[in-house]
Amino acid sequence: MAQEHAAFSRSEYDRRIVKTRAAMLAAGLDVIFVTDPSNQAWLTGYDGWSFYVHQGVILGLEGDPIWWGRYMDSVGANRTCWMAPDQIHGYADNFVQSTERHPMQDLAGHIRALGYESARIGVEMDNYYYSAKAHAVLVQDLPQAQIFDATALVNWQRLIKSEDEISFIRKAARITEKVIATALDKAAPGVKKNELVAEIFHAGITGVDDIWGDYPAIVPLTPSGLDATAAHLTWDGAPMRDGEATFFELSGCYRRYHAPLCRTIYLGTPPQEMLNAEQAQLEGIAAGLDAARAGNRTCDIADAFIGTLKKHGIHREGRCGYPIGLSYPPDWGERTASIRSEDRTVLEPGMVFHFMPALWMESWGLETTETILITENGEAEALCNVDRKLFVKN
Repeated sequence: MAQEHAAFSRSEYDRRIVKTRAAMLAAGLDVIFVTDPSNQAWLTGYDGWSFYVHQGVILGLEGDPIWWGRYMDSVGANRTCWMAPDQIHGYADNFVQSTERHPMQDLAGHIRALGYESARIGVEMDNYYYSAKAHAVLVQDLPQAQIFDATALVNWQRLIKSEDEISFIRKAARITEKVIATALDKAAPGVKKNELVAEIFHAGITGVDDIWGDYPAIVPLTPSGLDATAAHLTWDGAPMRDGEATFFELSGCYRRYHAPLCRTIYLGTPPQEMLNAEQAQLEGIAAGLDAARAGNRTCDIADAFIGTLKKHGIHREGRCGYPIGLSYPPDWGERTASIRSEDRTVLEPGMVFHFMPALWMESWGLETTETILITENGEAEALCNVDRKLFVKN
């Protein structure tokens, strides 16, 4: 048993499995096959860069989960999962990227051997890691089974964090503070963007004191000038220039847990319209944090922020945030609730969100965000200690 290598205690994993099985029963499922690497890690502790091949976790209503994947990665599963070795199954390498056979044929054999040949099976159909071909082969090889879409069934069980998970997110937040400080300190006219990003990566991986840094699920987003009018551009080799704003969307990562944060820096003298927008944005963030209370809803946060902007004559629509925690590329969001006007998810203590009230205007972008924890009493706690403002470097 590899419990000594797992990130959490056996009791913590047991808690997660109990929650997941309750959701399975409510959905009328006998067994689920989980491909999202974040969900795999949450249930079993598995941690490896192997999600480019077919792998997953089989969880029934009884017994320990089973990790299934490429044979060479089963070695890593035995190093990181909490289960005993007989719960780790690896398929032969001739299944990998083969035109003659598919890994799902091997998976179907395991499912039949476990007695689920005619079961009600849940799979994550709307997931980055579960392909259309994989689903087609699984359905073909399990003709007596009923296969249902169980997308996000496990994700929703992750929404309220345990104290152990919150501790990891707080550690990630310490690293986030360091990477944001590094970005703001090193940013200057003439600095090549790729060199700045190299400094950001170095700060994030070295970590803080004994808090070592893991790789984040999203690479540094660091667009400048007109590029900052778009939300998800990365970097190039061009130098930073006077008279431009650059936003940094970054996150520290500790044992796969994240604490994203965005801050914006202007090199030179910001235009008055940006300064006006900054004041509206900061007022809106304060209103959103005040609305982020247990018993309120995610829509209340969005409406408070958007309503404040409206008073300042700024139109903003769309999502203003999402839950975060444990994640793998390509996204550090949990893909469940959203901070937006249409979402009615009730806020509960232990939920953690990236409150993302960014502004993307016609000629510049202004991102100022917070990772927030819903508390037992009072407004949400911002987990990163970084000044909330537009940074200016003349």
